[in-house]
Amino acid sequence: MKINSPQLNVMNRACMKASKVLIRDFGEIEKLQISEKGPGDFVTASDKKVEKIIIQELSKSEYSILSEEAGVIEGKNKEKRWIIDPIDGTFNFLNGLPHFAISIGYEENGEIISGIIFDPIKNEMFFANKGEGAYLNNTRIRVSKKSDFKNTCLVTGGPNYFDKKKDFVFKEYQKISEEVISPIKKSGSAALDLAYVAAGRFDGYWQRGLNYWDVAAGIILVKESGGFIKNLRGDTFIDDKLDIVATNSRIYEKLSNLL
Repeated sequence: MKINSPQLNVMNRACMKASKVLIRDFGEIEKLQISEKGPGDFVTASDKKVEKIIIQELSKSEYSILSEEAGVIEGKNKEKRWIIDPIDGTFNFLNGLPHFAISIGYEENGEIISGIIFDPIKNEMFFANKGEGAYLNNTRIRVSKKSDFKNTCLVTGGPNYFDKKKDFVFKEYQKISEEVISPIKKSGSAALDLAYVAAGRFDGYWQRGLNYWDVAAGIILVKESGGFIKNLRGDTFIDDKLDIVATNSRIYEKLSNLL
């Protein structure tokens, strides 16, 4: 890794250790034990194993932790936190679709300073540190330069079956679809959607009703790759639910206005 950050090194070690379990279990999907966590939301035995390994590695720092499954774990240092999503794209994972990632963000006083999104199947490590740029493996990445909105490649996610705002989200999707030539993509992983915006693979992304751990690492990736990212519900990302828009600088205003 090109960026010499203690936090990134710790996150990298945690990702590499946890990904061994993830890759092994992905090859044995039919043997996974699946428990229902809530309506339309499943958590696998792998999710729990991966989270446990990551927490064990990160806990050595004595920072606090916010993780999707384990919730809040108070460390000795409460101003510094790890934000963990052990498998972002769980439903893809369950269905044998090789598009999911481990996502870890590092936060100081409410601001994401660095983050890693690791796709273990494609062996793609997206990472960024404040003021030092964003990288994919050892190559610098930047958002796309596309400015003609109708020719953009956009991606979104949701809503799920139980979303009360489902009709609104579908109408919004239809409205934006009418502004672009290419069909809007849905990948099933918010973390990778943000990583792909940072890498210039997608020109823009939006999604409503996200959790902080879904986007924490992606926030710094988009910013450090020259992109714009905003929570449409407020000025911070530390809210109960987040409505996220992330793009290059050239189409940000257009997509934001449509939302």
